Amino acid sequence: MAPAVDPSSSPPLPTAESNLQPFYILHKASPSKSAAKTRRRIDLSPKASDGSTEICDDGNLRLETFKSLWSNTESIIKDVLKNLNANVFDEIDKWVHVSFDAIRACRSSDFSTSTRPYPIMNNASIAAVGASRQIFTALLFTKNMEFVDDILTFADLGVHLRSHGCCVANLTSLDFSAKNGVGGCLKTLLRQLLMVSIDAPDMSILASWYTEQDEKPLVIIIEDVERCCGSVLNDFIIMLREWVIKVPIILILGVATTVDALKNILSSNTYLDLSVCEFNLGTPAERMDAVLEAVLLKNCETFSVGKRVSTFLRNYFIRHDGTLTLFVRALKIAMVQHIHAEPLSFTLRKLVDEEGAKGFESDSILSRETVRKRVLDLPSLQRCCQPSADYADMLSGLSELKRHCKLWSSTVMCLYEVGKYHKITLLDLYCETLEPEPRNSSASDYTRLAKDNTISSHNHHLVGCSQSEGYVVWAFQKVRDLPPVELCKLLNRWEMLTRGTTEIHEKVKELQSLTTCEENRPKREPTESSRRPTARNRINEKTDKPTVNEKVATFLQCIVRQYIQPIESIPFNEIVFFNNVDKLQTALVGDPRRRIQTDLLESNKFLKCSCCSKNGGAPVPSMHNTSMMYSLAQEHGDLINLSEWFHSFKAIVSQPTLPAKKRPRMSPSPRKRKESNEPQNKSDATIQAEFCRAVMELQITGLLRMPSKRRPDYVQRVAFGL
Repeated sequence: MAPAVDPSSSPPLPTAESNLQPFYILHKASPSKSAAKTRRRIDLSPKASDGSTEICDDGNLRLETFKSLWSNTESIIKDVLKNLNANVFDEIDKWVHVSFDAIRACRSSDFSTSTRPYPIMNNASIAAVGASRQIFTALLFTKNMEFVDDILTFADLGVHLRSHGCCVANLTSLDFSAKNGVGGCLKTLLRQLLMVSIDAPDMSILASWYTEQDEKPLVIIIEDVERCCGSVLNDFIIMLREWVIKVPIILILGVATTVDALKNILSSNTYLDLSVCEFNLGTPAERMDAVLEAVLLKNCETFSVGKRVSTFLRNYFIRHDGTLTLFVRALKIAMVQHIHAEPLSFTLRKLVDEEGAKGFESDSILSRETVRKRVLDLPSLQRCCQPSADYADMLSGLSELKRHCKLWSSTVMCLYEVGKYHKITLLDLYCETLEPEPRNSSASDYTRLAKDNTISSHNHHLVGCSQSEGYVVWAFQKVRDLPPVELCKLLNRWEMLTRGTTEIHEKVKELQSLTTCEENRPKREPTESSRRPTARNRINEKTDKPTVNEKVATFLQCIVRQYIQPIESIPFNEIVFFNNVDKLQTALVGDPRRRIQTDLLESNKFLKCSCCSKNGGAPVPSMHNTSMMYSLAQEHGDLINLSEWFHSFKAIVSQPTLPAKKRPRMSPSPRKRKESNEPQNKSDATIQAEFCRAVMELQITGLLRMPSKRRPDYVQRVAFGL
């Protein structure tokens, strides 16, 4: 190592001088001008009203609660999506086996011919299998704009086909890149089927492997055809066509748009080599409604969202082209925010485990008095004018909350069944039923609106009605207009949906008995007098026919009036209810500059170094220069004098470091000890260079604005989130 050179004796370097020149404005400003300091310090102390910044003693308990709650929610979502695709997967499986039987009827099982470089057939076999040279291909229309929603779908499809005796290989669009070519596709295919990596892939290897297997369909799933390189995919299909008789390969291609997408990718001759069969998955809106029903309706007693959050999630879902994965991610973040902010969120873990009676027990982590104090601080309990609450009231309040959530969920599902007649989405209906306005919690207002606006099932102005009066008003009139057969089917679906709620289920059973009696009533033979269209007969026909429909509509109005109420009015709703849309939006959209500024002021908490943590965040020489500079900016306000800022920085950096403790045992060899030739005190040029570097980093992050022509001695601090 070269010895250190004394800066005072070395000649000045012109390059270093030029690098420092743009920042070398460190002279004292005129004493007549004083800088106004509007905001001196950034307050990072936790606020009383913001529970998310509060550091709770039961953090581990909250973490376990979130893991339990989200694990249950995630498993529900996976099961729902798998059940939605079950019917389509069964149809694909039947088609695969039918296609395999057609190929097997024409293929030869001779081992010698199947292992040749190209399959050679005689004239007799050519005439027999000429029509079977096409590759059986299934187009699976996913209808998603973003492929991220389809990853789990194709993985489940592969598992489903393997469980039914198929050999399956999943290929992605990355395998069909121009860089890898057809060899890369075949290499990935062989690696998945043979479970070994082959350097020189060839179709004869696959043919030899398949002859040693049992007679099974060989399915290749290409997950996203529209992203594949067209020339590589075209050559890959041509290669498979030459081997389709010897190796019964069946293709399943994932397509998001229409069948024309495949025509645009492949050549016309190659496309004619495919025997195409089309299958359709559910639309993003259908998947969204199924997830919403399973998570936020059937399990609303464990976690629920308010009107503002539900509206934000709906807009977030629509704005991202119906991407369900982003919706699930937003729901997960909302759950994190709720559990972190709510002091009684640990009870959700008990609700997930269906132990509502022990919901307020905290596994001995929190004392009973602490839990009681947190319960009494709930705003919903204070609005109920209850000065005190014992443990029995807490348990009864939690049970009442669960009961109301189930009744509310059943009522919304009954409305949704009516809304299916006009393809009303559950997401829109869910947001409307959460509306905290008085008219949404009063069936009398709904009835008045329905009578003032005579809405029938044949009215083509439903969209305008839905926007002005709402879906609920339309549902009341729709029930009145249903024919007897459809009304009976509706009540049968209601009977299945309300089996968990006795209050609604018993009334639905009574209405079912009325419709059954009407259906079983024997039809009278038309007499001569009845055939005459008298005015009295027409009046009786109009009054007798809608009797059952009117009773069903009245029942629907009754349950809406009783159970569709703002959840904010129910005691203990804060435990399961989340409606802080500002936190959710900040977490999703992000606030990087505010986060950077907070991290700079609390760098010791992230670095966890012993030297900085002992000083309670005060600037010390060992602190990073940028973090030290921004901490010093706290004392200078929004308009910072560069000279004062530099001298404050220099005063801290120039502090002598504490001598290290001498070891009790010295090294036996003095020659092995290297003396440090680095000077203890930094030169002014070095300090100024470090200062300028820190200023530049603050400018790049957007926390600092450089001097203007009017005030070249000052810089402006930009503080976010104050």
